[in-house]
Amino acid sequence: MNSKVKQRHARGIYGPLAEYEAEVAEAEAKVTAKAQQRALTTPEAGLRSFEVGEADHGQRIDKFLAAQAAAAGEALSRTRMQALIEEGLVSLDGKRVEDTGAKVRTGQMVAITVPEAAPAEPKGETIPLDIVFEDAHLIVIDKPAGLVVHPAAGHESGTLVNALIAHCGETLSGIGGVKRPGIVHRLDKDTTGLLVVAKTDAAHQGLAELFADHGRTLNLTREYLALVWGALPRVQGTVDAPVGRHPYQRERQAVVHGEKGREAVTHWAVEEYFSAEGVRVATLARCALETGRTHQIRVHMAHLGHPVLADPIYASGYKTKVSKLPEKGRKAHDAMKRQALHAAVLGFTHPVTGEELKFESKMPADMAKLVKALR
Repeated sequence: MNSKVKQRHARGIYGPLAEYEAEVAEAEAKVTAKAQQRALTTPEAGLRSFEVGEADHGQRIDKFLAAQAAAAGEALSRTRMQALIEEGLVSLDGKRVEDTGAKVRTGQMVAITVPEAAPAEPKGETIPLDIVFEDAHLIVIDKPAGLVVHPAAGHESGTLVNALIAHCGETLSGIGGVKRPGIVHRLDKDTTGLLVVAKTDAAHQGLAELFADHGRTLNLTREYLALVWGALPRVQGTVDAPVGRHPYQRERQAVVHGEKGREAVTHWAVEEYFSAEGVRVATLARCALETGRTHQIRVHMAHLGHPVLADPIYASGYKTKVSKLPEKGRKAHDAMKRQALHAAVLGFTHPVTGEELKFESKMPADMAKLVKALR
């Protein structure tokens, strides 16, 4: 069901029953059609040739090739076609194509050579994983605190990608020409919870489209539990403020207006207030992402004046608040050693099968202990 239907359902504006049912059916049909489009196979290495028909005259060669691959049921995206052109693996009437924007003409023969998928660049490492769901196309992980998602400077090994390469082995299909897991969204190193990763190119294309849409027209739900300082002013609200790199502190993000900021929207609702000596000192909030920017919830909550408890970056100025917590609360806070943020709910339409999937992760032990202490 798309977002407009959900909104209408939530507001009770159904209109005639037949009209409502027709709208739901149309939305579900679109989701099914997208899933069928994603039912592509991993392309085998080798040569393919296509003749340009009248209907394709004047079309860009990368777009033409991507359409031909989709018609043949192969997961070769337009971006992948552009890469193959740049590698010199595409010819037009026997001549190498160098321009990804070259136009094709009726009767021309386009040939493309798909190479074998290259081995994964990071090495596979045997690292324990909490696997919530797995099939031939994707895998859903409940990530612990301390696990970096992707190799980067300072974290070349010991990451989720290293673990997935070892776990999935030969089932990885060669996303973008390399046998690797497809990362479409991330969690900060010390944020716990649910994360979906693609194992095949077809799933990667579908999930990338899904996360780029941010759940506005396609089915995507991402909800986090956050313990924040102070009492949020209402039972629910929305932060609509662009996020970008902090102008002076490079490890931080910030609410940034103008061209440097990217759209960021977070919806929040109060789950529970916590008081000490008659004063509300903290709030357990459920935050739903409409966009997915780096540190988004942490930045938005700090922007409201209610940073996430134990956040070493955005709540560093709130250390004096700890003294106002009850003794058990102080000890549990100091034991956290990370921001009190957990990706609790992840729901989406399977990009290949069309199945509606929804997963929930219980609050991790350190956060649960802090909540209990605050009560």
